[in-house]
Amino acid sequence: MINFASCIKRLYIKQKKMKRTSGCNLLLLTFHLSLLNYGLTAVFAFDPTQGFTNVPLTPSSFIYQKPYNIPLQKRYSYDNGIRRFWVYANDKPFEHGSDTRPRTEVQIKPDYTSGIWQFEGYAFVPHGTSGATIVQIHGAAEGNTTILLRIYNGDMRYYNGEVIATDLYDKWFKVNLIHNVDEGKVMVYINDVKKFESHDEGPGDLYFKCGVYGAPSDTSRYMESRWRDIKIYKK
Repeated sequence: MINFASCIKRLYIKQKKMKRTSGCNLLLLTFHLSLLNYGLTAVFAFDPTQGFTNVPLTPSSFIYQKPYNIPLQKRYSYDNGIRRFWVYANDKPFEHGSDTRPRTEVQIKPDYTSGIWQFEGYAFVPHGTSGATIVQIHGAAEGNTTILLRIYNGDMRYYNGEVIATDLYDKWFKVNLIHNVDEGKVMVYINDVKKFESHDEGPGDLYFKCGVYGAPSDTSRYMESRWRDIKIYKK
């Protein structure tokens, strides 16, 4: 949360000292532009969970997928509230005979078919992970997914297309994914700022997933994401 009083006081003192030494009106402009910058950050930040109801989650709400020939603990850990998922590009798929890419993911119950639902979580992607889906809505009338959010070279993309957020390596960032099934809309918030909106792919048996899932091409040899404070909301 931005402390406006502290920001204004600091900027005012700086502006006052500089004004005494130079007397240049340009300093006043710098002062006001700095305030505008702080203000814009606050104006466009918004808690996307307002008006939603939290859906209680239990251990049985989390269903894991990992390479079929490897124990879960070799591709997933849970320690001090942090869920760590990792996979290698040459790992096996989640089940024998599948032609899907390697993954270590968690499906979060409940499924849904109507209404407005929201996923929230804090993600961390280490430098080097690329070509990996870190969160998605599975299910649709057309295709298998409503939305995939992938990391390519530190940037988040809608599938392999539009850039949603940049410079995400090696830092925690908040992800809110909202699906209005009745209106056919999906929205993405990063750090409480709306970054993306699109039409969905139609109704279906829908649920949220997060972790790492290799893209069809251009993936790094090693892929990892970490998640904490995962929550589901509905309206």
